[in-house]
Amino acid sequence: MSSRRGVGLSAFSNTQLSQSQYANAGNSIRTSHSSALQTQLSVFQSLLQQFAVTHAKDIRQNPQFRAEFARMCNAIGVDPLASSHIARRDGKNSGESLWAKVLGGSVNDFYFELAVRVVEECRTTRPENGGMISVAEVQRRVQKGRGVGGGIEVSDDDILRAVKSLEPLGSGFTVMPLGAKQMIRSVPKELNTDQSTVLEAIQVLGYVTTSMLQINLHWERARAVAVIDDLVADSLVWVDTQCEETEYWSPTFIHDTSVGLQ
Repeated sequence: MSSRRGVGLSAFSNTQLSQSQYANAGNSIRTSHSSALQTQLSVFQSLLQQFAVTHAKDIRQNPQFRAEFARMCNAIGVDPLASSHIARRDGKNSGESLWAKVLGGSVNDFYFELAVRVVEECRTTRPENGGMISVAEVQRRVQKGRGVGGGIEVSDDDILRAVKSLEPLGSGFTVMPLGAKQMIRSVPKELNTDQSTVLEAIQVLGYVTTSMLQINLHWERARAVAVIDDLVADSLVWVDTQCEETEYWSPTFIHDTSVGLQ
């Protein structure tokens, strides 16, 4: 007769009890860790607010310092331009943004004013560039104009954050990389792969011709002509017919070159 005993109901009960204990222990550990993280985050946010008050002048006047401070905010989950709001102790929405809570209304107003200026510059230059302008050019135009926030120096990083602040409005303003540059697109039209390739080539060379596209990209002439025609129709390139073969230039390249010669 075999000495092995069958598995009884008590074995199943013990197994279920062990699983329940493991589950309760896991929940307890997760709750403990979550509570500890929330406490640490609250401490970091409090220290961040104190830091902002102490260095408010530097944050406003020094664009590099301002950029580093914003990155520090993002590192602990406080997005300066987030649309989220701080909840009050009673659980209701306070209506106060994290940005305003940490930095105060003055800096919040600075980015709002800067976003308005970015929109103005993009719309003013749209007939020239078809709604595609470099971040650096917008920065130069804003700094050269009537100024923002009482003459605060504006950096490329500030321009990028101002554009980001427009996203909740569904304004269609986006930042896209084009070669080594960051471009602000103020029109909703998406660029296809061929158009992006040609624009990247223009950013490097300054201009392209149909034959250049055929030789270097191994395109058929019909493909090269179609892409160029689309870019011309959208005012994304300027046409120079004074050469042996028509050349297509980037407005941004021409402007950057002229600035460099000054």
